[in-house]
Amino acid sequence: MTTTIQTSPEDVHEDVTGYRWKVTANNRDFRNKKKGFFCWQKEKCTNRIKTSKYNVLTFIPLNLWEQYQRGEVIYFTIIVILQCIPQVSTMPIYVILSPLICILVTRCFRDLIIDIVHSQNDKLVNNKPCEILRGERLVMEKWKDVQIGDIVCVRKDDFVPADMLLLNSTEPDSLCYVETAGIDGETNLKLKQSLAVTNSTLKAEKALSEFNGLVTCEEPNNRLHTFIGNLEWKGKTYPINNENILLRDCRVRNTEQCYGLVIYAGSDTKIMKNSGKVILKKTKLEFLINKNVLCIAAMLICTSICMGILAGVWDGQYLKKHHYIPGHPRISSTLMGLIMTGAYFVAMSTLVPFFLYIGLEFIHLLYNSFINNDISMYFADTDVPALARAPRLNDLLGQIEYVFTDKTGTLTQNVMTFKKCCIGHRMFGTSEGEGKHQVSFEWNKYADMEFTFYDQSLIDLIIQDDDPLVSEFFRMIALCHTVMVDERDGRISYKASSPDEEALVKAARNFGYVFLSRNHETITISELGVVKTYHILVLMDFNSDRKRMSILVRNQEGSIKLYTKGADVVVLQRLNHSCLSDIIEEALNHFSEETLRTLCLAYKEVEESIYEQWNLKYEKASRTLHNREQIMSDLYEEMEQNLLLLGATAIEDKLQEGVSETIRLMREGNIKVWMLTGDKQETAVNIGYSCDLLTKDMQIVEYSEIRDYLDNIMGSNKNDKELTKHEEQTRENFNKKALVLTGENLSNLLEPKDEETRISIWKRLILALRRKVGKSHSTPEGQAFIELAKKCQSVICCRVTPTQKAGVVQLVKDNLNVTTLCIGDGGNDVNMIKSAHIGVGIYGKEGMQAVLASDYSVAQFSFLQQLLYIHGRLSYIRLSKFLCYYNYKTVASLMNNFWYGFFNGFSVLLTTDMWFLLFNALLYSFLPALYIGVIDKDVDKTTTLQHPELYKSTQKDRFRGWRVFLYCIYGIYTSLVMLFIPYGAFFDSAGPNGIFDCQVFAYASTTTGIIAVWAEAAVQYNSWSVLAFISIGLPIGIYFLVTYLTGIPAAFFYSKADFPTTGAFVNIITSGYMWLLMLLGATISIIPSLFFRPWTKFSNPNLSTVSEPENNVVLQNVIRRSSMRRRSSYAFSQCEGHENIISRTSSQRKLAKINGAYKESEDTARNVCQHEDRIISYEN
Repeated sequence: MTTTIQTSPEDVHEDVTGYRWKVTANNRDFRNKKKGFFCWQKEKCTNRIKTSKYNVLTFIPLNLWEQYQRGEVIYFTIIVILQCIPQVSTMPIYVILSPLICILVTRCFRDLIIDIVHSQNDKLVNNKPCEILRGERLVMEKWKDVQIGDIVCVRKDDFVPADMLLLNSTEPDSLCYVETAGIDGETNLKLKQSLAVTNSTLKAEKALSEFNGLVTCEEPNNRLHTFIGNLEWKGKTYPINNENILLRDCRVRNTEQCYGLVIYAGSDTKIMKNSGKVILKKTKLEFLINKNVLCIAAMLICTSICMGILAGVWDGQYLKKHHYIPGHPRISSTLMGLIMTGAYFVAMSTLVPFFLYIGLEFIHLLYNSFINNDISMYFADTDVPALARAPRLNDLLGQIEYVFTDKTGTLTQNVMTFKKCCIGHRMFGTSEGEGKHQVSFEWNKYADMEFTFYDQSLIDLIIQDDDPLVSEFFRMIALCHTVMVDERDGRISYKASSPDEEALVKAARNFGYVFLSRNHETITISELGVVKTYHILVLMDFNSDRKRMSILVRNQEGSIKLYTKGADVVVLQRLNHSCLSDIIEEALNHFSEETLRTLCLAYKEVEESIYEQWNLKYEKASRTLHNREQIMSDLYEEMEQNLLLLGATAIEDKLQEGVSETIRLMREGNIKVWMLTGDKQETAVNIGYSCDLLTKDMQIVEYSEIRDYLDNIMGSNKNDKELTKHEEQTRENFNKKALVLTGENLSNLLEPKDEETRISIWKRLILALRRKVGKSHSTPEGQAFIELAKKCQSVICCRVTPTQKAGVVQLVKDNLNVTTLCIGDGGNDVNMIKSAHIGVGIYGKEGMQAVLASDYSVAQFSFLQQLLYIHGRLSYIRLSKFLCYYNYKTVASLMNNFWYGFFNGFSVLLTTDMWFLLFNALLYSFLPALYIGVIDKDVDKTTTLQHPELYKSTQKDRFRGWRVFLYCIYGIYTSLVMLFIPYGAFFDSAGPNGIFDCQVFAYASTTTGIIAVWAEAAVQYNSWSVLAFISIGLPIGIYFLVTYLTGIPAAFFYSKADFPTTGAFVNIITSGYMWLLMLLGATISIIPSLFFRPWTKFSNPNLSTVSEPENNVVLQNVIRRSSMRRRSSYAFSQCEGHENIISRTSSQRKLAKINGAYKESEDTARNVCQHEDRIISYEN
């Protein structure tokens, strides 16, 4: 309710303490003036934005600087520098320079394209037209010309250019309808309203040009849903909140025009404050690759040093033994050893797999395309496909061990239906199929015929209209809400921020208490055909801390009543001492057993004198800037006391299809599922039973038992042996139990105790070292709790806040070496989603915030089957095999040069020519590796879903780790074979009439190795198709063609230095003996692989038998379901309602019409998700 009160200067000074951002209307210089060095610096508060990183002058140096932050670029640059030294150079510089240039140009081109797109978007945004008030007339200018203090006119369907204080609009009561799809992805229209004083005074452009109000508010920040400020004008102070602010990038709808005062512009706007560099999550594969590359680089350095030392020793010994050979002029044996060290380092530099990074980026791009185009994850009802938003997290999907899920809208449909209620001492309503017939609402002209109810006794009681408690019950439902009404073709429809509220108001309409309209002062309802209007005094809106909402109204008789609805845990605590609640609590228990969502309704009559005293404090609090929200909350708390209980409602929220099957599949795949929800304990538990998260043979363990266990562990002085024995007993005792905790319980586990926070940093460090969790920020109780929770089959955390959800996920990550996934659909799940290794957002009814913050987005919880078991498992296996094969073929192709050095005097004479080194990584062996990494699969989709235990092999990382090292050893073995098989055949066989010379030997060794690499790829293939044959056949053809062309006489005469091996390769391919020799070498090379694969299958015939004992889930009918008392709870929308607008708006019947007229905005929101580089992911 808008209030205008004279405020003294002292009061104003006290209110604005701590708020230094001040803006004066029609005065640009007020913010632009800033003292600086030499008094000439000036701060321009312009509206220009810049999300691109480069310009024409800075692109090349800045991009190169960014690329040289990567280790592999620095490494190859060092190789190029060494190659420029004549004494060290072993091959033409372009052989080494080409891959470096290739990667630099590729990434440079990619960054250029991205930055050009950002720059073009910046130009489009900065050059958008807008109308700015100049003097007494509007001037058409551009967005970039807007400055703080300007008054801007925004017309229908235009975007708001900056964060503005709404001054007036053409709508009644100065309303303004905006769409925020560009900010949070939500498509429902929201209401904004100007202050009454500016709306009534600033109607004409002349009055606007003379407006000189001073706005004092909070500094620019990223809080999209809060704003605190005051407007000082003509000696009076008026409070400003978020409902008076139009944010940049929101769109004005159904409002012909509105005027606003620019408060924040450009980079100071809230949407820009929410932008910034996206922090990319790293996978285990990336860390493994980095370690792998470091190990290879270390091996290369050690090998080069070893060969350099041997070269120096050999050089000195050889010259002494053969004194007739002249020594190297001015080069000692020591210097020769140093030169040979550098030469070998350069010659074998391609051991570090440079193209591996390019290949991985390409593979991840294809993986994301597979997910985006998977028809099995397309939800036709809402036309929503799956979307991979993270660049390279796909292999982590195959290693998930813990899934944290929200309940409402994630496991359930978030489609609410009024089913039952309890009024006074009577319970009404039955479920379909319980023997009662569906009631008829033909007596009610406003009834929605799609609404169903199965208890005629309540209808009879309502029609009789002789029970004041029943009347008050439904009257309250029709009055206490933030729902908007719309009337189309004589039919009423409702639009609400929460599906719960919409279900309740629809139910009240069918029962004869119809919400008709509202304005800023009144709300009108029809009570059994009698239209009554109530004067709205105060609307106390819901938030996540209050867990309730109230409305203070004056009826036509002049009486004042307070109506309150909310979660039972908060409403029952505020009842009058004389009020009995036993019947209601029993009804809540009954409703919770059916997994219904409930809330309690209460009211009281307020005396006029008490209201006037309270209202004075309320009006004063509404003007304060410092801690306004807390002061208002305390005032609401003061009024919401001594309530009289009316009853309780029960709403059904059905499970999504496939939830139970998905959870069972996860359990069989050794994935543990934790439910984190804001609902009450009993509702969460019963939803857990309905979705098979809990089973009847599990025993529910509550906090008291958990506390006893933790106290026993924390206070124990047992030795390690006794503790180990105790842990084994605990595992046996808790293996068939489920933990259930509340947010209050979690606070004791997540927050450090006072005595722990007071100890010195050194003691904390010692305690951390003793606990062996040096990086963990959790309390000792939290660590002990995690150790207990991992032994249980299920964990449910209820009544938790968004911060606590993220805290639970972080607690698991800190104390367990596991991969986590979080899935949710609302803004309250964003923190949780960002905290996990993988965040999955669901397109739900609570907006797009979860989707925008996620790594992957889907439409249904059941799509996790495809995402984890198909895409995740295959991505992990393919990438693991790709990495192993890539290491194998790289080591096999180059290490033979190391062995060859022992036979050529350590002279860096290579067995491979430079053209093989140039083309091998990309043309000769990349296609087989790409097929393994993208297309190959061990089993089909159906088999994977039928045998979820296959997921355990990827979950435990059995395809990587030691296998990567083993394949490097395998590559070394192949390099030995490809050298010594031809060496044995060629030994002492050179002669005038033979074909055996150094060049032929080099080609024979190289060809033997590349054939072995192709053969190993064929052995690795699990599925054969046309693409499989092409992936091997095409490189074979390219190799023989390129090698033949580089050895023909024409090439030799063109450049003897670049093509020195004329005729050598022709001698090989025309000799049957050489073909037998090469095939023999390749066969011997792959013998370990031929024996290893059958041995692996023989030793592990069934992967489902391999699992860790403490994570093994075995369900047995041993312990019966606990008989503890259960009640249900009610969950409001996770964002605050429109209290500040609804309490001061005129007829809202057309709001739903507006929403319906702009249904196409759903497409806009989806485009926001796919093009968030412009809206959300601004890069600095």
